[in-house]
Amino acid sequence: MVTPASVKGEKLDINAGKPRKRSKWRSTISLDLMVLPALILTLIFAYIPMTGLAIAFKNYKPGLGFSGSKWVGLEHFEYLFSIPENVQIIWNTLIIAGLKMIAGLIVPFLFALLLNEIRKMAFKKTVQTIVYMPHFLSWVILGGILSDLLARDGGLINQVLVSVFGIQPIFFLGDGNWFRFVVVVSDVWKEFGFNTIVFLASLAGINPALYEAAEVDGAGRWQQTLAITMPAMLPITIVVGTLALGNVLNGGFDQIFNLYNALVFDKGDIIDTFVYRLGIVDGKFSFSTAVGLFKSVVSFVLIVSAYRISYKFANYRIF
Repeated sequence: MVTPASVKGEKLDINAGKPRKRSKWRSTISLDLMVLPALILTLIFAYIPMTGLAIAFKNYKPGLGFSGSKWVGLEHFEYLFSIPENVQIIWNTLIIAGLKMIAGLIVPFLFALLLNEIRKMAFKKTVQTIVYMPHFLSWVILGGILSDLLARDGGLINQVLVSVFGIQPIFFLGDGNWFRFVVVVSDVWKEFGFNTIVFLASLAGINPALYEAAEVDGAGRWQQTLAITMPAMLPITIVVGTLALGNVLNGGFDQIFNLYNALVFDKGDIIDTFVYRLGIVDGKFSFSTAVGLFKSVVSFVLIVSAYRISYKFANYRIF
């Protein structure tokens, strides 16, 4: 019998016959390749254009280009905080975005609770599909529909108010206060079906044994909702609410732009529409970039803060 000791000059391989472990990089290479197109698109359309932020610190002239334009430092930012419209525009943005955030959290939360009580699955799925469909409609289409429905002369809503309730026609899109109301309500109507799905997903994870135990103890449906359903939905509610703080300066450009007019600038003009008018319409590229950069920095701070809050109170984390 030949033993390792009898074989001179040969080394013993103690790992012989054992399967070799694949490196971590090789085991995930297929997943990395799937992510690669998204990373390339993000790099091209999100990060490379950020080099244009330099014009916020220059007196940019298209004919002179980036390098030929004069460097002015923080001049545009100083002007931003000195103009009278600045406070009103930021205030409008905070009010509209804040009302959207609150209503967009409460309405789908309550609707998910109601929808969860339906026992006929066919009817439940039908309702869920109907309320979810507006999410896919463009604000260009909805803006035209709302303009016709809410028109002061000949609009369907005002016709009903006059003929049925005897109320004078309301200038929904020409009065600042009514305009904010229309913006918030229409945004909630369009998006609450999508947010409802998030809450329904959390409801699907509740252990049915909890409800069975509650029934044995004599708890009714309302008591079960208060003791089991709502506490189970609290973590996802905190996550949705805190992450929404990052969009508090996003009043919704598409919606506002397709609905507003000069009559409601004092109550409906937000940072995004203000930047559009300055940068595209008036050609003040440097100043509009400075305003956009200011908004992005504030939004970034809010997103990071919201992420930390959601991790602390709901144990939610991405990384």
